[in-house]
Amino acid sequence: MSIQFIDLKAQYQHLKADIDARIHTVLDHGQYIMGPEVKALEEQLAAYTGARHAIGVCDGTKAILIALMALGVGVGDEVITTPFTFIATGEMIALLGATPVFVDIDPLTYNLDPALLEAAITSKTRAIMPVSLYGQCADFTAINAIAEKHGLPVIDDAAQSFGASQHGKRSGNLCTITTTSFFPSKPLGCYGDGGACFTNDDDLAKAMREIRIHGQDRRYHHPRIGLNGRLDTIQAAVLLAKLPSFPDEVAARARIGARYSALLQDVARVPVLADGNGHVYAQYTIEVDQRDAVQQTLQQLGVPTAVHYPIPLHLQPAFAHLGQGVGSFPRAEAAGKRVMSLPMHPFLDEATQDQIVAAVRQALA
Repeated sequence: MSIQFIDLKAQYQHLKADIDARIHTVLDHGQYIMGPEVKALEEQLAAYTGARHAIGVCDGTKAILIALMALGVGVGDEVITTPFTFIATGEMIALLGATPVFVDIDPLTYNLDPALLEAAITSKTRAIMPVSLYGQCADFTAINAIAEKHGLPVIDDAAQSFGASQHGKRSGNLCTITTTSFFPSKPLGCYGDGGACFTNDDDLAKAMREIRIHGQDRRYHHPRIGLNGRLDTIQAAVLLAKLPSFPDEVAARARIGARYSALLQDVARVPVLADGNGHVYAQYTIEVDQRDAVQQTLQQLGVPTAVHYPIPLHLQPAFAHLGQGVGSFPRAEAAGKRVMSLPMHPFLDEATQDQIVAAVRQALA
C-alpha cells in the first residue's frame, strides 16, 4: 500500500468534471492573463474570508513582496518576523533593502511569541509580519494590540493557514494585510504557482493591484514601481473549481488532525491548538526525540515524512551578516531539531491513518 504525503490525485478525481470544464472554458475564450476567472476568484475569496479586498497574485512569495511594497518598506527599515519559517518570509524583507528582525516563537504553537514582540520594536520598525505556521493563526489579538499601540501595520504570512480561523474570523481578515499561497500542496492549492493578498484598506488594495501589474493604474501609465505579479487565468479557474468543496475539506482536515492527536498524544508532542483557533493542518507536525532515526524507520515502513523547517532563518548563510549565531533564538532552534510532519490531506482515510499511526508508534518504541 503506497502512502501519499499529500494526495492531490484523489482530490482531482473527486473534482475532475468541474476542474476540466473550467480549464476548457479558459482554453476556449483564450484570455490567459487576467481573464474573467481572476476577478471571479477574487470576489469569491473576499466573500470566503470576509475581507473587503482579495487580490490574486502569481505566488505566495510575491504576495509578501507586494504587501511590503504597498506599505512602502525599503532601505533602512526593519520588519519584525519569526526565524522559524520558510526563507521567503525573510527573503522578501531583505530583497527590498530592509532588515528582518527576528523574534523567537511560542514553543507550543511555533508562531511568533507576542510576549517577546514589543522589545524588538525600534524607531526603524516599519511593519510586523508574523507567520501562521502549519495551519494555525498567530495570536493576532495580542499582536494587533501591540502594533496599534506603536502605529504599525501587521502582515500575516498565511501561506499555510488559508481556511483556518481565530475567534470566529477567517484567516485573511485578521490584520492589516494577509498574504497566502496557492502552491499545489497548500490547503487550497492550484496546479502551479498562485497566491493572494487580502486587506480591508481601500488604499492598500489599490496599491497592491497596481504593484502586481508593473505599478500601472491604466494602460501604459505607471504612477509607482511595481512588478509582474499577475495570477494566470488557468490557475484561477482551478481554484474556482476547488472553492465550493473547500469548507468540507477544512472540516476533514480538522477531523483527521484531531484523530492523529488522540492516537499519538501518549508517544509524541502533538499540535497544541490555541484558544479560539481553528486549525487547517497544512502540515500535521509532531515533535520527537532522535528525529533522523525515527524518519529513517518510517521510510522503511513506507510512511513518508517531512521537516518544516530544520534550519531557522538566522542560521541560514544568506542571513549570516546579521550576526545571530546558534543560541540567538533557542526555541526556534530546538523546534528545528525535533519537528516532523506526517501525511496529511482531506482524503486520508482511517485505515491508512491507522497504518501511519502504527508505524509512528513502532518507530518511537
